[in-house]
Amino acid sequence: AVCLGTFMLLLDVTIVNVALPDIQTSLHASFADLQWVVDAYALTLAALQLTAGALADTYGRKKLYAIGLVVFTSASLGCGLAPTTLTLQLFRGVQGVGGAIMFSVSLALLADAFRGKERGLAFSIWGAITGLAVALGPLLGGILTSGLSWRWIFLVNLPVGVVALVISLTRVMESKAPVARRPDWLGFALFTGSLASLVYALIESNERGFTDTRVLACYAAAVVLMAGFVAAERFGSKPMFDLSLFRLPTFSGGLVAAFGVSSTIFSMFLYLVLYLQDLLGFSPLQTGERVLVLSGAILVVSIVSGRLSSHVPVRLLIGPGLLLVGAGLFSMLGLHAGTSWTHLIPGFLIAGAGIGLVNPPLASTAVGVVEPQQAGMASGINSTFRQVGVATGIALLGSLFASRSTSVVRQQLASVPAVRGRSGEIAGALQSGKIGSVIGSLPASSRGVVAHVTQTAFTDGLDRILLVSGAIAVVCSVICFFSIRTKDFVQQGAH
Repeated sequence: AVCLGTFMLLLDVTIVNVALPDIQTSLHASFADLQWVVDAYALTLAALQLTAGALADTYGRKKLYAIGLVVFTSASLGCGLAPTTLTLQLFRGVQGVGGAIMFSVSLALLADAFRGKERGLAFSIWGAITGLAVALGPLLGGILTSGLSWRWIFLVNLPVGVVALVISLTRVMESKAPVARRPDWLGFALFTGSLASLVYALIESNERGFTDTRVLACYAAAVVLMAGFVAAERFGSKPMFDLSLFRLPTFSGGLVAAFGVSSTIFSMFLYLVLYLQDLLGFSPLQTGERVLVLSGAILVVSIVSGRLSSHVPVRLLIGPGLLLVGAGLFSMLGLHAGTSWTHLIPGFLIAGAGIGLVNPPLASTAVGVVEPQQAGMASGINSTFRQVGVATGIALLGSLFASRSTSVVRQQLASVPAVRGRSGEIAGALQSGKIGSVIGSLPASSRGVVAHVTQTAFTDGLDRILLVSGAIAVVCSVICFFSIRTKDFVQQGAH
């Protein structure tokens, strides 16, 4: 039941990426709109993880998991029928609510149902399933989008959700925490406000600039609200985030790994897909076939890593895995206007192998360093950091990409008299996927120049964020290698 639900959730993440350019065209979405289609889901997923975990500890993990399945599946129907970008973004947020409930209890359900070596095997199977979802997502997304419509990437969740719900209600045993935590509504409000303010500021800085008053106010609000959240968790009687867990270096290292892999390679999926479709002109299906190089590497290495995680110290998998992610991103550098997609293949293989090394042992690290009664909170915190990584990674990388590509367009078109006054419009069209129609409206004598400039701007922007995300992955790798320790695990025999 847990693997089927997780498969649906992760499939929905990777399947959406391939369809974003079609969503962009169909709903006339801007570059910021696309970021929110992804971040609306990641934001609610991150904000509700810990509160959902507390509710599950009180009312039962099976019950909450089933509720999460119903919410997620219903919201998928809403996404599939959405008439506008705003409607799609709102239903994506509701999907995140259902996903948060499911994610917050999935690992806790596994930890409660299995012990010793069986627990290690269960986590290994779960890790392989996550790899399979990531592998199939781009290809299935391409098939559905090219053959039917982007709407079917959401509608396909309906039968999967129904089957997962039936299995959960009939086969899963109920479990609760011996001492249930009450929901920390103050902490939830402060954390949600802080994260939403940060993501909004990062995305809005694309249009307004980093020094805009509203952007600066949102950054300030994010800092103040986060300080309030830390104080509430430190001095509150029933905190949703036990700050004392940070005293365990392995727990902190697991959070760094979760944030690192999500804020780098997973956040880069959006921009790599836009590159393959908007710039190189591949169809959704052709894009899915090419991304299969990366997801196939994830699947193969995840299976190997899942088996190794029971015999090898996890820091020797997670640390080197993140290093491979960074190396893969660095391998993709050097893009230019005439680059073929094959330039990305070595980076796809290396980064995919890195993700495959990290995912299975990270699952056991999330709950392996705490007592069973804290498993819900621990898994919720780890999953929260994954989604915080996606939300902030996409917003930050998108801001850097937009800033760089706009700067290149303005600089290089300044010497082209026929389009000098339209550089802002051309830069916006490049980011919104409408550059083809804009170029078609230009004087014939300047179309070739503008096409070359926009291709250069796009690849320059992509190069910039590949460099930044690769550096983040390497830093996270070093931190994880030195912070994750075998002796911190509660049941070392299973890890």
